[in-house]
Order: sequence, then structure tokens, then C-alpha cells
Amino acid sequence: MQAPENTSYDVVIVGGAMYGSSVAWWLSRNPDFNGSILVVERDPTYEFSSTSHTNSCIRQQFSAEVNIKISQFGAEFIHGFQDFMQDDDAPEIVLQSYGYMYLADNEAFAQTLRETQAIQQRLGAGTKYMSADEIKADYPFYNLDGIIGGNHNLINEGYFDGGTIFDWWRRKARAQGAEYVHNEVVVITKNASGDRVESVTLASGEVVSCGTLVNCSGPRAARTARMAGLEIPVEPRKRYTYIFAAENPLDRDLPLTIDPSGVHMRSDGKYYLAGCPPDDDPAVEYDDFVEDHSLWQEKVWPVLATRVPAFEAIKLMNSWAGHYAYNVFDQNAIIGPHTQVSNFIFVNGFSGHGLQQSPAMGRGVAEWITYGEYRSLDLSSFGYERIEKHTAFVEKAVI
Repeated sequence: MQAPENTSYDVVIVGGAMYGSSVAWWLSRNPDFNGSILVVERDPTYEFSSTSHTNSCIRQQFSAEVNIKISQFGAEFIHGFQDFMQDDDAPEIVLQSYGYMYLADNEAFAQTLRETQAIQQRLGAGTKYMSADEIKADYPFYNLDGIIGGNHNLINEGYFDGGTIFDWWRRKARAQGAEYVHNEVVVITKNASGDRVESVTLASGEVVSCGTLVNCSGPRAARTARMAGLEIPVEPRKRYTYIFAAENPLDRDLPLTIDPSGVHMRSDGKYYLAGCPPDDDPAVEYDDFVEDHSLWQEKVWPVLATRVPAFEAIKLMNSWAGHYAYNVFDQNAIIGPHTQVSNFIFVNGFSGHGLQQSPAMGRGVAEWITYGEYRSLDLSSFGYERIEKHTAFVEKAVI
């Protein structure tokens, strides 16, 4: 454990993975913010963080306008990464635009795809609704028995190297003055009236005063909130990823295909990637990353071989279980201040959208801390108030 250099900070960020580092980077680069930043990370290897288990995908195929705009800025950030970093050594980040292919096997979902395509197109996305025949013409390797149609977008939609972005955010945040410590917040203390966080106590014993506390603790978000006497509907849920080789590789890239079964698959360099939620999807312990190996044999592989007959002969190369920070209320992010404890800021509950949304969400939270308002993109619809009022954020395209 590391002790922090000081006993008081303007901003204390709990969790230093993708979101903690995004907020720290955006804050530390803002000329209008001149405060001190402490990032507290319990595991600096990030071995079990959601950041380390991400599939690094981005899509514009959402139904809510703000989610589409968030991803559009994410694509802008990826393409302009070197300019954003303002560093000649920053690498180019390539967005592999294979696109998402949502497949519909019933008319109700097909109609939903048509409606969301219209919204996406109005906002400038390249999504097209395709009939089964049109899909077959472009991607003849699919077995489309039972499929009515699908949505596909080949522009700024696919996967990218999220690990490099995270690494640069963390490195540049430090260079810009943010302090990272290997430690853990174990107590959060509020003032006498209970409307502000005054300090945090670290596992190593230090008491650190803070002006603003930011909860970036991923699947552990509820545990962090409860230290302040707050509740948030976020829990860790397992998601499984598989890397496999095909004896007969496809003759073109495989879009990130969302099968009606819930299994998804895509090209991944010379290999292929697949994933899915378990059929029984409960909350799990924070340190439970044990794989259910029957899922591959009984669910994933049969779906792959059915949807893409060339995948009847494949070899599993690697697999892992990671955690979604799953918002059980409406599967969308909870961003911004608590309604009563005004300096407790949520950056939680992304439910699998986290990496692609991290550029826009980190920017927005940094704006809120600096200015008391969102300036680039209005993120108020993700506020905690909706949790208290039981008013769900409606997003039809959740994987």
C-alpha cells in the first residue's frame, strides 16, 4: 500500500481503471481546473478490472439519441487520438470498422431495427436496414434460416485498441499532475448534516480530506456508495469471451454479429471472438471469475456452427470470464452527483457500454466537476435522480 503525498485533495477518484483514468485525464488537461487529484486504485495490475476484460468494441446502433452521440464522439476521439494526446509519441488508434450486424428473427424486432435505423441515420450514422437476401448477398457465409432482416453499419463501428487508450490516459494524467496510489478506500465520512463527503480513510490508515469524491469503482460501485450511506443498483455479473480459430477461415471480415440467441461473434485478427451472457445471470461475488466451461459446448459453439456453417470445425484458443458493472434498473450509466450528497459523483453502471462511452462520459464528468454543468454534451438524462424517481432510461439496443 502507498500513502498519498498530501492529506487533502480537491478531487478523490475511487478506482483508477478506464473511468478513473478518463476522468483524471480530462480534468488534469482542462486549463479551467487547477485543483489537486488523487486516484486510489486497489489493484494497480488491473488484472481483474472490467477494463482488462473488455472486448474494446464501439457502435452507434443505439435507440437513444444521447447514446448515439456519445459513441459518435468516441469514434471522433479514436480517430483523433494523437491530436487529443498532444504528444508526438502517441500512437495511431485504428478503428476496425467491421460494423455490428443485429439479426432479427421476428417481425417485432425487425420493426424495432427499422425504427432505430431511422434515428441513427438522422444523426448521421451509416446504419442500413437489410433484408435477409441483402445480408446473404454481402455475407454469403451466414445461414439465415429464420432471419427476417438486420441492421448493419460499416462506418465508425467495430473494435479498437482500448488498452492503449487506457494506458495513455493514466500516463498522461500523472504527467499532468494527478497522483495515483496503490491503496483502497475503506471509509467515507460525511459532514454533520450528511449532505457532503468530508474525507476518506484508506486501508493503510491515512485520512484524506476531499472536495469532491468520484465513484469509478466499476462492478464494486455499490460497495463504494454504501460507505457513504448511499444505494446504487449496480452489481457484478459475469460475461464470457472466447477466442477461436477456424479450420476454414471466412473469405471476408465477420461483422460483430448479434444472434437472436444472445451469442455474439466477430473477426479478431486471424482468429474470431465470441461471447454471451449465461442463461442464468445472477449477481456474483466481486472476486468470482470462475468460468462455466459447459457454456461453450452447450450454447456458444452450437450457435456459431448453426449461424456460420464454416464454424463447425473450430478450435477454442482462449477464454475468460469478466464482470459487467450491471445496472439492474435500466442497464444504462448513472452519471453525476447524488441528489442529497452533492459532492459524491457517480460514474457507474455502464452494463457493457463502458469502454466505448468512456471518452464522452469522462469529458462530461470533468466538465461537471469544473463548471457545475455539462458543456459538450448534455448527460443529465443519466443522472441519479431517475433512480430515486424510478424513471428508467429507455435504451432498446442493449447486448
